[in-house]
Amino acid sequence: MTLTSELTALRNQSRDLAIDERAELACQAAKRLEKIGEYDAAYEALSEFWPERHRSPKVEGLTESTKAEVLLRTGVLAGWLGAADQTGSSQETAKDLITKSIEIFESLSETKRVSEARGELALCYWREGSYDEARITLRDALSQMEGGDVDLKAVLLIRSGIVEVDAGQLSEAFHFYNEVAPLLEASEDDAIKGCFHDSFAALFTKLITTDHHNDHIDQALIEYAAASFHFEQAGNTRYLARVENNLGFLYFTIGRYKDAHEHLDRARHLFILLDDVGTVAQVDETRARTLLTEGDLHEAERIIKMAVKTLEKGGQQAILAEALTTQGTISARLGKISRARKLLQRAIEVAETCGDLEAAGRARLSIVEELGNLTSGEELASIFHEAAELLEKSQDPAAVRRLVSSALKIIDALLVQIAQEGSLAEGSWEGFSLKREKKKFESRIIERALRDAGGSVTKAAHLLGFGHHQSLISLLGSRHRELQGLRSVKRRRRRPLLAKLKRGKKPQPALDPRTAKFSILHVEDHKPVARLVEELLNAEGIHVDACANGAAAWEILKGDTHYDALVVDNNLPGLSGLELVLRVRSMPKRRNLPTIMFSGDDCEKEAWRAGVDAFLQEPEAVDQLPATIERVVSQRRKG
Repeated sequence: MTLTSELTALRNQSRDLAIDERAELACQAAKRLEKIGEYDAAYEALSEFWPERHRSPKVEGLTESTKAEVLLRTGVLAGWLGAADQTGSSQETAKDLITKSIEIFESLSETKRVSEARGELALCYWREGSYDEARITLRDALSQMEGGDVDLKAVLLIRSGIVEVDAGQLSEAFHFYNEVAPLLEASEDDAIKGCFHDSFAALFTKLITTDHHNDHIDQALIEYAAASFHFEQAGNTRYLARVENNLGFLYFTIGRYKDAHEHLDRARHLFILLDDVGTVAQVDETRARTLLTEGDLHEAERIIKMAVKTLEKGGQQAILAEALTTQGTISARLGKISRARKLLQRAIEVAETCGDLEAAGRARLSIVEELGNLTSGEELASIFHEAAELLEKSQDPAAVRRLVSSALKIIDALLVQIAQEGSLAEGSWEGFSLKREKKKFESRIIERALRDAGGSVTKAAHLLGFGHHQSLISLLGSRHRELQGLRSVKRRRRRPLLAKLKRGKKPQPALDPRTAKFSILHVEDHKPVARLVEELLNAEGIHVDACANGAAAWEILKGDTHYDALVVDNNLPGLSGLELVLRVRSMPKRRNLPTIMFSGDDCEKEAWRAGVDAFLQEPEAVDQLPATIERVVSQRRKG
């Protein structure tokens, strides 16, 4: 049964029922739809009693038991919908509604419903990063359970494991997963089984060590395969997409970046189709980390900016803290020292406010790792001490490795500082040189100015009283070359896209398609952009046939000319890019032609639905075209 037909059947069934019966029927349908990740459809099922998301549900005239059920279902949905579309204060709304339902269930002595509701309340705390509150709430839910509801107990134990993994308490997580495993043998619920395998795989991913020569990688892959199977059986596309994102993170962790990008592409595609902007942002954060490790800093910065902008709108503060830490690290690597410091400090504040103390500790370690050269030894020691206290009980191997590495870095910094300050204090004049000591003192003053200026030579020169920054540059290039590393990276002045086309440059002869790496058809009506793309791709050994409108491109594609890929703008005269893609996908001989939409239009979601293999924003992502063409062609050839 399709979602539309299920909702129609619900309306027909409810037509002649009393209000309590209609509410119970609506809640049952909403719960089924929640389980398969169809939150919008679940909301529609409850529309009679919850017509406006930002208002309280209508419960007048309902019995106390049914009122509690409506409050519970609307609270659960408020949490899921808010996480998907990043609606501000959605988790607070969800907690309020669920808490009201708990109060009613308790007054009616419905202990099973109290335990279920507490499990949902814990999920809201977990989304916010309030792991202690989530842990306590789940403990209460488990302690109040009566009878043999195997599925409910399994859900509560799985959620307990998820909380402990994210809180860095991996031994406790193992305890919960070992307890839940036998219960699943008696369960026929594929959604619950999928959640178990997905979250268990996340635990093994955390346990992967730097040498990667252990069984945890294989175990994680096995668990993710099982999760995909059960989510497919349950019909939950949203959770299938989560598995793809988690696989992307796993492959990033073990350094298989190409595989990481492939899984992240699939995850992002699915979440865009589901209008789940919150999880799209999480996928983008993982992508930014991968690009950072690969050294593609500018693309990583572009992607993480979008992710943080989205996450700032919602209430998932722990995820926001991680994204801010990633953004701060990228800014530091780009030499944007002042901005990096502000972002990392904000990550610390966000994490501490929501209660994710491990994330606050990791953000502090990022300051030591990325800004250590621009921070005094005493300040580094203070930051490290705070990080060590926060991560003292962490069972995350990566956090422990970073603590040791940061400690060694701080010891080195302090030893250098002691060596610089101790030569005259020893009391011996043997070998003393006033000139050398003056140079050392001058070096320390310049070093302090550069640190206080965040690496900016212009600001540091002003602090030192120089009339022009060139005076300081001269000193750094002569007497104090050892301080060059404290300078922030010089920013190249950005030029507009079309400035890349040098005036007066003679066009290069087109590549021979027989000897080129690939041959593509590019459909673009804006001549400067078409010329730029042709020059860029020709330089990478890719032959380009250019076409200025969709109708002409369609005629070309109906012919027999071989193309390895199609690159198309959407805003074309006559036949639009989306229409062209739809026609290509319906043509037997071109159905599998790798297709990229390179467009400035806000049509990414529509492009994926039409059947593109990749979407790039014009003009910002022009430099990604060669690599994207190679990737989509390779993927299509594989299968």
